[in-house]
Amino acid sequence: MKATALAHPNIALIKYWGNRDHDLRIPVNGSFSMNLEGLSAKTKVLFSETLSEDSLILNEEEISGAGLVRVSQILDEVRKSAGILLYAEVVSENNFPTGAGIASSAAAFSALALAASKAAGLELEEPSLSILARHGSGSACRSIPSGFVEWTNGKTDQDSYAFSIAPPEHWDLADCVAVTSSGHKHIGSTQGHRLAETSPLQKARVEDAPRRIDICRKAILDRDFETFAFIVEKDSDLMHAVMMTSNPALFYWNPATLHVMQSVRDWRAEGLPVFYTIDAGPNVHVITLKEKMDEVQAKLAALKGVQKVLTATVGGAARLLEG
Repeated sequence: MKATALAHPNIALIKYWGNRDHDLRIPVNGSFSMNLEGLSAKTKVLFSETLSEDSLILNEEEISGAGLVRVSQILDEVRKSAGILLYAEVVSENNFPTGAGIASSAAAFSALALAASKAAGLELEEPSLSILARHGSGSACRSIPSGFVEWTNGKTDQDSYAFSIAPPEHWDLADCVAVTSSGHKHIGSTQGHRLAETSPLQKARVEDAPRRIDICRKAILDRDFETFAFIVEKDSDLMHAVMMTSNPALFYWNPATLHVMQSVRDWRAEGLPVFYTIDAGPNVHVITLKEKMDEVQAKLAALKGVQKVLTATVGGAARLLEG
């Protein structure tokens, strides 16, 4: 009983930060994202009678503790639904930095949800897969569908899931990720979500989220880059303002992060179609038109403090692989 799945990380365009239910990862507001083709997590799940416990190998390193517990919780859900009692071996690898604010957990848990359910003999529909992935990592629910994705916050566990609003080919965009640090962030997103409500700015951010979501959705459907750039940058700045004013305060940026942000604004003022958005980490996602990707990559690579630049176009849905 085995299966292998591949999923892409996603970059949040309207951010998810803060939960209404931390255990089920039901968010306080909806969000938007796009999947990142070229960046991926590949996960193999093997259920076997010979295993005496679950195991996790990530990027050729055996993982125990909290990371294994989160994976076993997803496996427990799958085992319960499939009516099996077998332990599983999980082997996962990313082709991009893990735990550095590039949605590694989103890719990993969406791939895990698909591979584990398939290995156990389940045939889950996309909404159910999205919900299962969400239980492991909130943003993972957005890596299940294809292309440009909306995640509704919903009111219950069963109506908070993600769905595609447009396929990858709808708009030829590219994400140039300026990596300013490849190390693990000091406070992970799971803990950060719990701190969101301690910020005096979180209430205003959440209350305004439906307006920003409407603007973002229309900008995507209309391929309106100027409006898209404005609302996505604004939303990113709002989330980090909440982080910086939480208790304790979260400062994910480093000097190179700020240098990239200012450079992107300068380039846009000079006429280059480009804007930034930053997840919970120091690395900057710089969105542009696909035809400008090589130019933007070169400009970012030349900036002081940028270690490397990863590039991705709009990606598809999580999918099964042979073997």
